[in-house]
Amino acid sequence: MHDGSLRHHALSAFDHPGEISDARRLTVRNLTFTAKGKNLLTGLDLRLGSSGMTVVMGPNGAGKSILLRLLHGLIPASEGSIAWGGQPVSGATRARQALVFQSPVLLRRTVAANIDFVLSARGTRSRSRRDALLDHVGLWDCARQPARLLSGGEQQRLALARALATDPEVLFLDEPTASLDPASVLRIEEIVKDAEARGTRIFFVTHDISQARRLAHDVLFLHRGRLVEHAPANLFFSQPESPVAQDFLEGRIVV
Repeated sequence: MHDGSLRHHALSAFDHPGEISDARRLTVRNLTFTAKGKNLLTGLDLRLGSSGMTVVMGPNGAGKSILLRLLHGLIPASEGSIAWGGQPVSGATRARQALVFQSPVLLRRTVAANIDFVLSARGTRSRSRRDALLDHVGLWDCARQPARLLSGGEQQRLALARALATDPEVLFLDEPTASLDPASVLRIEEIVKDAEARGTRIFFVTHDISQARRLAHDVLFLHRGRLVEHAPANLFFSQPESPVAQDFLEGRIVV
């Protein structure tokens, strides 16, 4: 099994040694998650720097969504440790992060009210801030419309706007474009890339190899609950080291 230090020399571009306290820096040691007597993640070791977009890939059941929930502190690890900027996962670390699910859960209110709710909870409610966020994701014209009447792609953009309203240092995205039309996919990718360019650390789960090629700076490849490979995107897609990753990229493993 490979750990997160694999090809560390090629990953140095994602490291900033002078920023040890940066809450976007991640260190994972022996991370294991067990449910109903079965290890769903086993012995994961990983170190990641404070910038870039890490794409998490692997077949169904590999442990991708579980990993995101563990990193965000939504579920506790069975063994091992997770540290952000040297600090364990806590309410304080979660407050600096946001997670967008594949199927967003929106408030049964207007589009604008969904953003107002988040801004109010953060103590930063501002009409200009809200309108700027809605304009950024292309939903300003829908501000007074009930959120439940939005299309699937529009709902996901609203979920992204809510996440961005918290000014997250780390943003987790769990297959945010699954089942969306190509135009919606590209629109969401542009929003995510803009967030990354502004300094947000991104973790993006996807089954879509083409999407991963477009977005990834580095790739975490999971299989059967283990971290099989971690490499810069160009090396992972051109020279995967593990046979299972090669099979996945060539379509011989059903996702």
